[in-house]
Amino acid sequence: MPLDGTVWDTRIVKNKDKKANRRRRPTAVNGTVPPKRRHNRDVRPREYLTPKEVERLIDAAQDRDRRYGQRDATMILIAFRHGLRVAELCSLTWDQIEFSPGRIHVRRVKQGLPSVHELTGKEMRALRTLKRKEGASRYVFMTERGAPMSPAGFRKMLARLGEAAAFPFRVHPHMLRHGCGYKLANDGRDTRALQSYLGHKNIMHTVRYTELASDRFKNFWED
Repeated sequence: MPLDGTVWDTRIVKNKDKKANRRRRPTAVNGTVPPKRRHNRDVRPREYLTPKEVERLIDAAQDRDRRYGQRDATMILIAFRHGLRVAELCSLTWDQIEFSPGRIHVRRVKQGLPSVHELTGKEMRALRTLKRKEGASRYVFMTERGAPMSPAGFRKMLARLGEAAAFPFRVHPHMLRHGCGYKLANDGRDTRALQSYLGHKNIMHTVRYTELASDRFKNFWED
């Protein structure tokens, strides 16, 4: 209470303090302003990985010094071959895998279209090896604490593998999905089939891959 005996409403004082704090704009000097997010084009030359670069990541994951090399290499392989988003990859369960016919039931996020893909022999061998190690777990990719691998955990792991493989740019999980799209487009896959394979509702999201197909401008110049 002030010396003159007047009574102040504490709510008014608090509101004045809040308004004063709002007027104080944070500055980079006191460290309260985070650095501006850099554009992707300034961080890396492209948003996809080539098949050879994916193999480099898998080789780095299978290094003898890595404790969970089999799991990490299998995650990269499955994400790339089936164009999985990181959330789709981490939520993959064993009931989505059919070993006998060699199929994987893909459940898409972001209201994507579900589909059934074939599994290659390389994928089957990797998954069988992983299943023997994981035992009775429900999820395919588990951490050492017995919990499913989180999207954040996979992002960090992939970034570390990119550094170990001496990539000149930072690697992120969605580059595997884009790499799948560009690889299949370069192989001449039908755009509608590619749309279904990646689970796109809008075909415009698929066209981006065919735009960079290497044979798109084939024989433009003929001598």
